[in-house]
Amino acid sequence: MKIQLDLDSLSEATSGAIGSLVSTTVLYPLDTCKTKYQAEVQAHSNRKYRRISDVLWEAISKNRVLSLYQGLGTKNVQSFVSSFIYFYGYSYFKKLYLKKTGNKTIGTTANLIAATAAGVCTIVITQPLDTGSSRMQTSEFGKSKGFWETLSEGTWSEAFDGLGISILLTSNPSIQYTAFDQLKHRLLKDKISSKAGTKSSPESLSAFYAFMLGAISKCAATCLTYPAIRCKVMIQAADSDDDKRTEAEKKAQKTISGALYTIWKREGLLGFFNGLPAQILKTVLSSALLLMVKEKITKSTWLLMLMIGRYMSVNHPKLKAN
Repeated sequence: MKIQLDLDSLSEATSGAIGSLVSTTVLYPLDTCKTKYQAEVQAHSNRKYRRISDVLWEAISKNRVLSLYQGLGTKNVQSFVSSFIYFYGYSYFKKLYLKKTGNKTIGTTANLIAATAAGVCTIVITQPLDTGSSRMQTSEFGKSKGFWETLSEGTWSEAFDGLGISILLTSNPSIQYTAFDQLKHRLLKDKISSKAGTKSSPESLSAFYAFMLGAISKCAATCLTYPAIRCKVMIQAADSDDDKRTEAEKKAQKTISGALYTIWKREGLLGFFNGLPAQILKTVLSSALLLMVKEKITKSTWLLMLMIGRYMSVNHPKLKAN
């Protein structure tokens, strides 16, 4: 019995994971400032951070600039693993759909379903890493602990805090990558048509177009899902030392309904969009950079996977490159 290696899905997963690693590392200080800003829920007059830049100035004034990188290792592991699983699953589900239906292209609805299925698989596997990195980012500057120590402070079930809303937020990358793929397909329609039926390296966008389409698609996805994003940050945030809430209030905020009620009570309707510009700035830059890097290394990754596949086919007959 021969086991088939899906080279296209592997190359997509590898290039996507590398792109995610690069974007996460480059933009991590901005991510930390954005996350700490979003985690605070107070009336505007009582807020510690009036704007995202206040987080940066606090780190500078306390000589804790390096604390802007607290949790980077965990975040990088989470970004790499989740991106690899997501892009592999996304590519695999799309190929499976095309194979089963016999279609040459995938429509928007089917694309969304494939992206959502890949997102759910990713979230269930990587949620503890996401929770740990969020708690480390929102800890007081200089007081962040290691990943295992951070999670061991609570129960194992608390490592999956925010799982429900994280699954809900699979709609974010689903919208993003579906929009990106549809826009990309329109731009490369002529090139893709001329290569139909031939086994050649996948067509890729230029760095400029990949960056622009990545930014546009992520901006749209972020605006549509931001209230859920803010709730997720609140649910996963670490408790501050000067937090005067009772244990019952803290526990209530760890639920979706509790987080929604807290925002509504303390900040009103506009509170659900508090921090949206910072979120757009970070996520658009991150996703655009990720997709730019991914598009530029896709062909190289595909050739590398092809070489590995051929090597495995020759030396291990039970493995067959697809």
